[in-house]
Amino acid sequence: MKHLKWIIPVAIVIILALWGVGFYNSLVNLNLNADNQWAKVEAQYQRRFDLIPGLVNSVKGVLTQEQAVFGAIAEARTRYSGATNVNDKVQAATQMESALARLLVVMENYPQLKSSDTVQSLMTELAGTENRISVERMRFNDEIKNYNSKVQMFPGNIFAGMFGFSKRAFFEAVKEAAQAVNVDLNVNK
Repeated sequence: MKHLKWIIPVAIVIILALWGVGFYNSLVNLNLNADNQWAKVEAQYQRRFDLIPGLVNSVKGVLTQEQAVFGAIAEARTRYSGATNVNDKVQAATQMESALARLLVVMENYPQLKSSDTVQSLMTELAGTENRISVERMRFNDEIKNYNSKVQMFPGNIFAGMFGFSKRAFFEAVKEAAQAVNVDLNVNK
């Protein structure tokens, strides 16, 4: 009977320790899954940024008066490559999307661009990349939801803080992304 007094508390401690190790490992796994998914988003952003110079150069010769659009695209690429965290990268990517939207509107007004095989090929590649970016962003947010659920739900919220895990931010487009792009092609102003 004397051994029974010690066996039960030791068994409880061992069970709690095993649960703690399992919980910690699951947080590490969820955090790594989120990081991996963000890397996939960034890979698609990089694909977009690699396609854009070819598109811009194909269009530049015809649209010399649209230098503001080309400047906005170059600035967004620079901001993205200099971004050091997810939020800054999201803002730069949104700035790029806005500049691309203006470029697409401009291109619609120049039929000779639509007939160019190079421009059409690049536009098709870019459209596919935009779809991939959208899918990867949704998957990233799904991973963040799984991670945040584990970190915020009881009793995980107590232990997550002890292990140094905290809530992570979802991918959210900046407020300006919801506004329509206004492109004025009136050169005679």
